[in-house]
Amino acid sequence: METTPETGGPLSGLRVLELAAIGPAPFACMLLADLGADVVRVDRPDTARAFGAWHRVLDRGRRSVALDLKNPAAVDAVLRLVEGADVLVEGHRPGVAERLGVGPAACLARNPRLVYGRMTGWGQDGPLAKEPGHDINYLALTGALDAIGRPGGPPAVPLNLLGDFAGGGLPLAFGILAALQERGRSGRGQVVDTAIVDGTAALLAMLAGMTAAGAWEPERGTNVLDGGAPFYDVYACADGRYVAVGALEDRFYAALLDGLDLHPDEVPDRAVRASWPRLRERFAARFATRTRDAWEAVFAGTEACVTPVLTLREAERHPHHRARGVHVGADGVVQPAPVPRFRRTPAPPVREPAPAVGAHTREVLAEVGLTEDDLKPVPSPPSDSPTPGTHSRRTPAVPRTAPAPART
Repeated sequence: METTPETGGPLSGLRVLELAAIGPAPFACMLLADLGADVVRVDRPDTARAFGAWHRVLDRGRRSVALDLKNPAAVDAVLRLVEGADVLVEGHRPGVAERLGVGPAACLARNPRLVYGRMTGWGQDGPLAKEPGHDINYLALTGALDAIGRPGGPPAVPLNLLGDFAGGGLPLAFGILAALQERGRSGRGQVVDTAIVDGTAALLAMLAGMTAAGAWEPERGTNVLDGGAPFYDVYACADGRYVAVGALEDRFYAALLDGLDLHPDEVPDRAVRASWPRLRERFAARFATRTRDAWEAVFAGTEACVTPVLTLREAERHPHHRARGVHVGADGVVQPAPVPRFRRTPAPPVREPAPAVGAHTREVLAEVGLTEDDLKPVPSPPSDSPTPGTHSRRTPAVPRTAPAPART
């Protein structure tokens, strides 16, 4: 039964505290914010946002509070925010959050219902846990990088999509939501330990199965799904642009041959791997006779699974993406729309651009009864003070926000 769509998104009312990081953790928080969560990012004050221009889309939909976590009063402010939060997300190296005073033990002591999401490359433990790394390093050590590329050539770098986002940010968001679901039963929060190496290994599940079944060769570029098969590859066209061919199933392959004006008896048998090089030559020669857009027209409406390889700008203008609203215009930037889509509780429009560092400090602090003056370090007492040493600053006693009810 259809109902009137509700506003705010499926995560409306969820409160997320994000300790500023780069890459996969902001991506996970973008996904949560897109679906209606109130995400507050804790930034370092008086500094530019790291990779701010790069993160212009990833950082959308947040509020930003600027807090110097080397200041005990700022740490206490974070812990006060924790008391009213459902989720905290941090992407530091192992041990950093603990040294700052906002690790899992401190936060869960203040809010036992908190879901504490951790994002690292190597994980919280293991020999490499505290070593630096980037997407390419995590892919290299999981075997994913070795599997991508042409035979006889070096591994191909697949942007940072596989590790940072597919292997890191998505499992983090999924893990947070799973922990919230469990909290609805137990009433207790927990730590979600997300590592890019773990997530990337999970992405290789089907390849692990294919390898065990003897259906995957160790040499890259020689298999059905890595460009080794001529019916699952890209081809250059007369104008130097490319088309992608994914004619795996028999009926799709038949449509491919028909569009290329090739009879099955004219081409080598695709079931014989030894014939793949000659089959690729036939396909390459035929695709080189027309432009990319001409081939798009030839295969339009067929089952050949042939599509033009578009640039990012071309993709934004493609009729299918426009019809579905795959991209939206916000903050003067064409960017991906929130995903996935919900019929009864659709995601709200992209609400706010990436915030400037500290743009919402006063607003956020006021929600826990603090002002910016409460964060100013207390100077050491004069040398003739009857009480030697330094004073520890105490923040005003104010009612603290009660933990949010379970939202599942």
